[in-house]
Amino acid sequence: MKNYASKLNLIETQIAIKFVKDTFQKLLARKLNLLRVSAPMFVLEKSGINDGLNGTEHPVSFKVNYYEDNIEIVHSLAKWKRMALAKYNFAPETGLYTDMNAIRKDENVDFLHSIYVDQWDWEKVINPEDRTLSYLKKVVRKIYSCFYSLKEKLNKRYPVLNIDLPKKIHFISTKQLEIKYPNMTRKERENAICREYKAVFLYQIGWNLNDKKPHDLRAADYDDWKLNGDILLYYDLYDMAFEVSSMGIRVNKDSLVKQLSYKNENYKLTNEYCQALLNDKIPLSIGGGIGQSRLAMFMLKKAHIGEVQVSLWPEETIKELDKKNIHLL
Repeated sequence: MKNYASKLNLIETQIAIKFVKDTFQKLLARKLNLLRVSAPMFVLEKSGINDGLNGTEHPVSFKVNYYEDNIEIVHSLAKWKRMALAKYNFAPETGLYTDMNAIRKDENVDFLHSIYVDQWDWEKVINPEDRTLSYLKKVVRKIYSCFYSLKEKLNKRYPVLNIDLPKKIHFISTKQLEIKYPNMTRKERENAICREYKAVFLYQIGWNLNDKKPHDLRAADYDDWKLNGDILLYYDLYDMAFEVSSMGIRVNKDSLVKQLSYKNENYKLTNEYCQALLNDKIPLSIGGGIGQSRLAMFMLKKAHIGEVQVSLWPEETIKELDKKNIHLL
């Protein structure tokens, strides 16, 4: 990337960020029949409610004077949302969304990754017969239509952005992608398929491929690895696949036990979340997270995520970016 110049100045950027967030969440709530709810920033460590992500990150934790147990800053609300569905007694085909703010202290920061994470976490109740790939694809199409509608509104409001997205999203499994590009790395495969189709849902992430390794790591206790995936958009600024959402149909009893056993994590079966699932105290559901800063970065054609969110960056990074005309918030 050479000769970068932001298409919007700092004030215009702040106004546009609000427009992106306000507009998209309204589109999403209407399309998926979701109600906005309040959500926690921290949970008890022993509850098992915190998102384990890929299993290697360690949450920020602390103690307060009225609890003996550790309290953890959330990584995401993947499990909490499902328990909230039960608490609020949502009916099938209805659900919730919330603003999720997290600290991921082990993140390797770069132009796309920050220790501060902001996303829309959403979850809705489904029926047993909805635990299918066809249902997953139907929901993905609805979410993608929100991206497309946002793009149309932004291009009308800010013609200088000239955002390009196809009307339809392409579906491909990780195994199909491996067959299509057998000699590429995982990231190279994602880049290649996004160059071709511009908007892709890459599904079935977690189980091993033909080379005996998964396409990517996924926690074993929330997504069903046969019914999950990532929404990837082609980002021409970097000629790369740009992940804006990870989502999936959540585990039922069988897939929970199978996946935890596969990862030698059966000890988790005794925590509050897993016990609630095994004892039918929480509903079957589908859900996901959609990066707020990620989406703003993509739609506003920014070179660095720090142009759409306030976080902490190494001093040498700030100086280097400034030389490249990339000014962080």
